[in-house]
Amino acid sequence: MKTGKMLFPSTHALPSLFKAFAFLLLAVVAVLPVEALAHGVTEGDKGYIQEITGVNFLPFVYLGAKHMITGYDHLLFLFGVIFFLYRIKDIGLYVSLFAIGHSTTMLAGVYFDTNISGYLIDAIIGLSVVYKALDNLGAYQRWFGFQPNTKIATLVFGLFHGFGLATKIQEYELSSEGLLPNLLAFNVGVEIGQLMALVSILILMGYWRRTPSFQRHAYTANVVMMSAGLLLVQYQLTGLFLA
Repeated sequence: MKTGKMLFPSTHALPSLFKAFAFLLLAVVAVLPVEALAHGVTEGDKGYIQEITGVNFLPFVYLGAKHMITGYDHLLFLFGVIFFLYRIKDIGLYVSLFAIGHSTTMLAGVYFDTNISGYLIDAIIGLSVVYKALDNLGAYQRWFGFQPNTKIATLVFGLFHGFGLATKIQEYELSSEGLLPNLLAFNVGVEIGQLMALVSILILMGYWRRTPSFQRHAYTANVVMMSAGLLLVQYQLTGLFLA
């Protein structure tokens, strides 16, 4: 896997930043509907869930897929993870580690009714985006002289992303009747949504990598991604302290 090996290029002109930012937005926004910017539980979804009881497999699959596809923070991290992955087996390994992590804590967090601040968890998720962008920039090798284990980091941050999913599910105020099957259905939907997003991102990345601009603007794209992660952290911490 190519990670943390990127060299800092010379400073580019402002149009380079716009191009890199456009590629980043395309990779994420292309798979998002308009309401993605909210990344929360809509009143319609919440009302529907509160009205139904028992096992409802397909509705929860739909909700899981919708949440992942509209989860810009999850998609930014996924974008960073696969940024320098070229082989399908490497992509499959890292995406699987991420899926294992977020599936474990999502199911456990809801089933055992963990009471964790959504703002705090989402701030950590924002930090995961910052971490991955810095990793892609090779910052840890230059600053500290070592490369963190990217597989372990992907799994660990996957655990935090799962807690983030759990806090959103708890907003639905699910009925205890049929809870476990519905959670499993939601998780199936999350994985379907993740696969749909991954395919879209890989198509865009495949196109970008075949152009000369990838090597010229990959650095800037990761700086933009890091900035987006820092904005997410700031937004969530503001909500935490003002709540």
